[in-house]
Amino acid sequence: MAPYVDCIAKGVSTIMVSHSSWNGNKLHGHHFLLTEILKEKQGFKGLLISDWEGIDELCPHYGSDYRHCISTAINAGIDMVMVPFKYEIFIEELMSLVQSGEIPIARIDDAVERILRVKFAAKLFEFPLTDKSLVDVVGCKLHRDLAREAVRKSMVLLKNGKDTSKPFLPLNKNAKRILVAGTHADDIGYQCGGWTGTKYGSSGRITIGTSILDAVKETVGNEVEVIYEQCPSADTIERYEISFAVVVVGEGSYAECGGDNSELVIPFNGDGIINIVADKIPTLVILISGRPLLLEQCVLEKIDALVAAWLPGTEAQGITDVIFGDHDFKGQLPMTWFRRVEQLDQTDVGVGSSDPLFSLGYGLTYDKGNLHD
Repeated sequence: MAPYVDCIAKGVSTIMVSHSSWNGNKLHGHHFLLTEILKEKQGFKGLLISDWEGIDELCPHYGSDYRHCISTAINAGIDMVMVPFKYEIFIEELMSLVQSGEIPIARIDDAVERILRVKFAAKLFEFPLTDKSLVDVVGCKLHRDLAREAVRKSMVLLKNGKDTSKPFLPLNKNAKRILVAGTHADDIGYQCGGWTGTKYGSSGRITIGTSILDAVKETVGNEVEVIYEQCPSADTIERYEISFAVVVVGEGSYAECGGDNSELVIPFNGDGIINIVADKIPTLVILISGRPLLLEQCVLEKIDALVAAWLPGTEAQGITDVIFGDHDFKGQLPMTWFRRVEQLDQTDVGVGSSDPLFSLGYGLTYDKGNLHD
């Protein structure tokens, strides 16, 4: 909570209410959290906006009692409502609710005041249209350097060596031959995830950027042979004298409920690709995902190093900056990493459930061991 409280104290002007529930109560109708805590106790002066059709969830049958949904949400503290379709009904019912006194006019005045305050502060009345003068600057070197730094600092090193006294990373830039493999090794779309180009994102070179394969080649230069096969054949593995492998696997892109998953295994035969390579070659696995995924013990034992790179976006050089030793790891897990999917039913999984695979705050470095210790 601390970062959010700090944002409010520094004057953040808009907050979107989540579709989530707290103790079984939908947040869009939660007067205690929205008004008593956020607005009154935390002193939030900006506006609260609903999520897409968020108020429709405030009755047992989605949107069936729309009048009740509107009344509950506005009285709970929602100031602006995202109504993608039923806006005419919304306006009619809202006016009726105010006229009947079910929604006090003081609540409407408060919402209008908050909305106008934000618009005045943003100078929307003086400059109502988007200023496009800086569009050409978006994606400039300064921006990409900052994104690259963010990648370096957010990756988490989960394993480094089968024997802790003999670390596998950093990798040798002067190796004779490197195998790069996996479904996510040369895929900027997967690196970016959802809400990139489209809501759900997609695979491939969907935007300007550097894939992990590109970054490895750039880092080691032309003197080192880099072999790339998404799913390496037995012939490739056995024919070449490969110094080590970098296997990059992970999730497909998704957004919102499109990512709901009760199994959380590495898709696209991720474990299979890892096993094929790690059976024969010293292997670093880089996991691209928006959340912890199931890591089988037999796979963990085979590989030499494991990095959670999350969704690094377009600047994969941030990954190679660290795995080849130009920078140290700084990332720590923001949640526990489950050992079994069943553990996700535990209410304390986010703060330290029993028997996790990796604990909250876990993260190895080259110099200091586990940052959590």
